[in-house]
Amino acid sequence: MPHRVLSLAGRLRAVTFLVWLLAAAMLLPLLPAAAQNAAPPQATDQQAAPGPDGASVDEYAEAQRVLNGPAGNPECVWLGSRVVSLLLRDDLDTAFRHLDLYDRFGCPSSHVQAAFRCLVLHQPTISADPKSADPKSADSLNGRVHACWINPSMQAAAAPAPSSPAAAAASQTSTH
Repeated sequence: MPHRVLSLAGRLRAVTFLVWLLAAAMLLPLLPAAAQNAAPPQATDQQAAPGPDGASVDEYAEAQRVLNGPAGNPECVWLGSRVVSLLLRDDLDTAFRHLDLYDRFGCPSSHVQAAFRCLVLHQPTISADPKSADPKSADSLNGRVHACWINPSMQAAAAPAPSSPAAAAASQTSTH
């Protein structure tokens, strides 16, 4: 008796397989026709679509165009910008976890350092604009992080700092 149950189950599986195979054979010719009738995606919509962190695809394309090497790769831009932003907001634990991922993708750690230096040097001065006065404002921070990521060697708007301690001492004694 158990032998008949097993053979019945085997037959049932074979019939089920044949039904699925027949259904696939009938539906397969319909797929190319459905694909031809679908509207092509518009490139302008894709370019303007925001990424997972609110950055547009244009920002990643700009980074790839401007930066040579892996620092311009979208994954390096995304993770690196996030690390720089987290460091500025004093969220060091999260920043270090993101930095581990950044390193695993083969992204250059020197670019994170240069972008963070740029961001620190370009802290906004207090002005009438409340967004520029708050260094932790999301809109102004994201824009400044992106600008420093694209060009970490931006010159500071303020007067350049003396290059050596002797020059600093000389400038202080000449003003007194």
